Amino acid sequence: MNFGIVRLVSGEDFRGHYHNVMEENFFVLEGKIDFTVDGKSYTLSEGQYIHIEPGEVHYLKNNTGTPVKAAFALAPFMENDKVEV
Repeated sequence: MNFGIVRLVSGEDFRGHYHNVMEENFFVLEGKIDFTVDGKSYTLSEGQYIHIEPGEVHYLKNNTGTPVKAAFALAPFMENDKVEV
C-alpha cells in the first residue's frame, strides 16, 4: 500500500491515467476538487471520498480559487502501474 497527501493550488491538475492492478482512493480534507472517472464528472467537497477501480481512467483538477488537500491510498502498491492517457 502507498498513501499520502496531495495538495493542489487553483488550476492545478493531474494528467488522466489509470492503473492496471492498483485501486486508488481519495478523501478530501480541505476544499473542493473535480474528478473525471471514465468520462463521468464528480465534484467532491471536504469530507467526501471516491474509490477508483483498476482500469478506470481518472483525472483530477482544482477548479476553485482556493487550495485543496486530499489523502490518497493506492493498493496493492506497484511502482510502475500508472499508465498516462
